Amino acid sequence: MTMTSASNISMHDAMPKTAAPARTVRDLRLDFFRGLAMFIILMAHTPGNFLTSWIPARWGFSDATEIFVFCSGMASAIAFGRAFDTVGWTLGSARVGFRVWQVYWAHVGLFFATLALTVFLTDLDITTRNYWGQLNLWPIFVESDKWENANILLSFMTLRYVPNYFDILPMYMIVLVMMPVLMALSRVHVGLVALAVVGTWIMAQSGFSDVTSIGFPAEPWTERQWFFNPFGWQLVFFTGFAFMRGWLPKPPVHPILIGLTLFIVLANIPLSNIGVREFGLDWAREWRIDNKVWIDKSDFGLLRYVHFLSLAYLCWVAAGDKGNRLLATGHGLAARIWGKLLPIILKVGQQSLAVFVVSMFTARVMGFALDMLGRDTLTSLAVNAVGAGVLIATAYVAGWFKSQPWRQKRGA
Repeated sequence: MTMTSASNISMHDAMPKTAAPARTVRDLRLDFFRGLAMFIILMAHTPGNFLTSWIPARWGFSDATEIFVFCSGMASAIAFGRAFDTVGWTLGSARVGFRVWQVYWAHVGLFFATLALTVFLTDLDITTRNYWGQLNLWPIFVESDKWENANILLSFMTLRYVPNYFDILPMYMIVLVMMPVLMALSRVHVGLVALAVVGTWIMAQSGFSDVTSIGFPAEPWTERQWFFNPFGWQLVFFTGFAFMRGWLPKPPVHPILIGLTLFIVLANIPLSNIGVREFGLDWAREWRIDNKVWIDKSDFGLLRYVHFLSLAYLCWVAAGDKGNRLLATGHGLAARIWGKLLPIILKVGQQSLAVFVVSMFTARVMGFALDMLGRDTLTSLAVNAVGAGVLIATAYVAGWFKSQPWRQKRGA
């Protein structure tokens, strides 16, 4: 080693560590709550699953869908917003377009895989149910000859035929397509972004006037629209996006704000499914019918937004700065168990697209298993546990492939 190189090494070692670029610390709350949403979505889509009666959606206006879309907005701000910042609007838009392409083929693959599964299950000698009929896929098997001008498969591939069970990914695609437009508006003024997002949401609300709201037709032969109207749901997506981009400031942790949001969440319970079903509150049932526009899931009613933001704020406060309260502390049994569970939930949240697609497929298998094995409590819990295991395995396998281990150099 020469004196010059030795000197260089000494100078390098003496440099303060702060001279290196700071590594971005990922907020645990994003992956944690998105991971929880994946498990809830699995349970919610399993036919005849008794756990569905007690998921968060039954306690208030909002549900796991809001969690998934909001956290997806936050994750998109990290993944795609950074691309717009570093390589410009054109390549940033291309990055978004590539993601839309991936989601599109995930949607197509999920549909045909589930279609094949339901046909197979229906044809089994041990079954007495029509599993493709449960998904309202009659136009494909029975009624397609009635629609002279509708090619069913072509309509599906062009998103003009969107069955209800397969509607969340198309919604996600449209919201992603809106991102480059909003990023362009943000370069002029962030206020234009807010105006565009709120204005689009208002135009999506079919109950505000007699004028038909903006949306997409779900099938060529009727006037039915997509169940998840992307122009309504973009509001919660871009709220998460705006928080992560810094367009919206972090809300302060204040007793008054905590008390207000807690009141909103608790006040939701009597008006929720639980209130109507368990407490027999007839006035709450009538209120829900009379005020459907405010809690409508398709167009994303305003009270769903208020309830979700209140619940999200309480969870954000409870989890602590960057989720530090989620980390296991202490040496007791509960802390050790939580220390094992947390990384699993985070992994599921990190691989949300792959996990979501597999969960929608797995939910149909779980429904079949419950039909065959029965729906007593122990059997139902066992089937749900197996389904959760499938999601966990999917997350770790997807993470392994994304790490591209074949590109890593072998150690010396």
